[in-house]
Amino acid sequence: MKTKIIVTGGAGFIGCNLVEKLVKKKYNVVVLDNLSTGRLENLSHIKKKITFINCDISKEGNWIKNLKNAKYVFHLAALADIVPSIENPDEYYQSNVNGTYIIAKYSLKYKIKKVIYSASSSCYGVPKKYPTIEDSELSPKYPYALTKLMGEQILMHWNKVYKLNVVSLRLFNVYGLKSRTSGTYGAMFGVFLAQKISSKPFTVVGDGNQTRDFTYVTDVVNAMIKACRSRAKNKIYNVGSGKTISVNKIVELLGGKKIYIPKRPGEPDCTFADINKIKKDLKWKPKISIEEGIKRLIKNLDYWKKGPVWTPSSIKKETKSWYKYLK
Repeated sequence: MKTKIIVTGGAGFIGCNLVEKLVKKKYNVVVLDNLSTGRLENLSHIKKKITFINCDISKEGNWIKNLKNAKYVFHLAALADIVPSIENPDEYYQSNVNGTYIIAKYSLKYKIKKVIYSASSSCYGVPKKYPTIEDSELSPKYPYALTKLMGEQILMHWNKVYKLNVVSLRLFNVYGLKSRTSGTYGAMFGVFLAQKISSKPFTVVGDGNQTRDFTYVTDVVNAMIKACRSRAKNKIYNVGSGKTISVNKIVELLGGKKIYIPKRPGEPDCTFADINKIKKDLKWKPKISIEEGIKRLIKNLDYWKKGPVWTPSSIKKETKSWYKYLK
């Protein structure tokens, strides 16, 4: 009998890549997703090999029975992006906090062996030290970051009080195939690739010298699976490349013209993960270099034709919201 695994948010960018890998490993995969940001097309090639449940995990309902007889839960479902979280904090609390609470509650009831939580490096805010280690000061700057951190804290508390087995992975900047193009507040690669297809200039925020720790999605998926299979309990790990690269260098690798738009307040000049802990404990390390990752994206440009193309004017317009809230 195949091992049953639950993936919340399995139709999203990281989720669909994880589901595909789990299917290849012959697991019985059940995807829970309300398709608020995920896309069924992401799972179309494996739809006959999985069970898909369209549901909202932030509300109790019939979907909960799917946790019965499951062994593991990968909890990826969440609302993302910065400014939308400031404009709609109730929605983010409901999705990211209540949703995680319900997952914790019923994972305990159905005796789930381990919950793997997709946390966010945004919990560090603007770090004081680089590379950033797991016990660095936590200083979330906006509701998205706060609610993702609260979700992590709920799960860690349930481990402490109720012995629910949990591993939380603080993801840095993830990119790769099927990254979303919706929204101008994140998903830089999705925006850039849609612009490349349409021969639009890349919209570079600030001077482009800011650096980011980019991790290819298959490396992130491998970290999740290693965390699941490991003996790690009640652990928090950074998941990143352990390297940084400037946005200007990314544009150079993608190839094309660029324009600069005003810097966004509240964004760090650098993200840089210290990954020594996960390398030591889980024997995990990233395999895909940024150069190789970008080559893979360019070879698969057709995917981004399906998404909206963010023009310089539209991005400048939405960037004004950053100044409204994050001066």
